[in-house]
Amino acid sequence: MLKLPFPSLILASLAACALAGCDTGADDAAQGTADAGSIGEHSFIGTLDRSLAGESMPEVEVVDPSGTRLALHETAETPVLLNLWATWCAPCIREMPLLDELAGEMGDDLRVITVSMDLRGAEVVEPFFEQRDFQHLPRWMDPQNVLAAEFGGGAVLPLTVLYDAQGREVFRVIGDYDWASEDTRAAIVESLAQGD
Repeated sequence: MLKLPFPSLILASLAACALAGCDTGADDAAQGTADAGSIGEHSFIGTLDRSLAGESMPEVEVVDPSGTRLALHETAETPVLLNLWATWCAPCIREMPLLDELAGEMGDDLRVITVSMDLRGAEVVEPFFEQRDFQHLPRWMDPQNVLAAEFGGGAVLPLTVLYDAQGREVFRVIGDYDWASEDTRAAIVESLAQGD
């Protein structure tokens, strides 16, 4: 009789495979990567979803290219906007400049944490950041896609979740989103004010 791995291992494996679909090692042009400056007339498809409000931030560690580790659940005391993205994900790349701008404007009131799901880690994340002039976005990575499993195994990128200062989910957005819109900024500010 064939023994299958635990369901959580199956789920994590499926998530990694789904996220790795475009992370083949081919150069960016072959993967359909959009230029971060080409937002133009693009229609953002993400919408705010509050159905999981109150859920706790995942107890997952991410790493930066220098090897520094960050335990996400230990970032409480400051609201966090957690963004899962990848270098091969065109919608992710379109919204990254907007997230960078948001991080700069919110300053210490909101910590924007961007986490790459690229399986090749620093090998692709470092050149990606070197080619762009992001002033406020961190280079955190999760090449094992542990976060994808935590978010249900079928995480679609980009996925962005706002957590309050107690580490509880306020809302999430699946798909690219206009982080520069007045409505978005108002929703974030309102959510942060409620957490005080």
